[in-house]
Amino acid sequence: MRILVVEDDKDVGGFVVKGLREAGHTVEHADNGRDGLFMAASENFDAIILDRMLPGGIDGLRLLETLRAQDNVTPVLFLSALGEVDDRVKGLKAGGDDYLTKPFAFAELLARVEAMARRGKGEGPATRLNVGDLEMDLLSRGVKRAGQKIDLQPREFRLLEYLMRHAGQVVTRTMLLEGVWDYHFDPQTNVIDVHISRLRQKIDKPFDTPLLHTVRNAGYMLRVEEP
Repeated sequence: MRILVVEDDKDVGGFVVKGLREAGHTVEHADNGRDGLFMAASENFDAIILDRMLPGGIDGLRLLETLRAQDNVTPVLFLSALGEVDDRVKGLKAGGDDYLTKPFAFAELLARVEAMARRGKGEGPATRLNVGDLEMDLLSRGVKRAGQKIDLQPREFRLLEYLMRHAGQVVTRTMLLEGVWDYHFDPQTNVIDVHISRLRQKIDKPFDTPLLHTVRNAGYMLRVEEP
């Protein structure tokens, strides 16, 4: 694939460009919004990795909104330190196809970019997540299971979103601390256990089949059990 990386942080940009090239992709790099917009609008790319906060008078949101106004449907992955739900919603509403927060694992970035490009350029932004009969609307922040509305607190929503994005995978406590609470250390509290318990009460207890499973000595997994 031919990929454009728009990232002003020299270390992050270099890391991403190097990794993508090692994975066999052709990569161009812009370190500011103006150059990124010019390159994205004047050249053909299979995917764009776009930082939210950029120098040059054009931030990531404005850059993408300009591209979409020009009917440019190149898939875009936002890469940003702004990880709150409202920030991600803004990115998706601007026309983004996916959103990954910093710090991140390169393997996940690569998987997301390749999956995003496979979905095709014309399908528009991914705004819904589904695991079995569990549905999440990222724009309205609504959650339903089997058509029944589920009310979640902001942190519960973020926790469920993280689990749904990693459905079928073991999610460790460290991953949850970093991805949901933005902790890069173990606070030695039971905050994860409390929120997992609350989430189970809402998405599993009223229904016949559980989706949220504990993986002994490993973490948690959101999955549909085989009959």
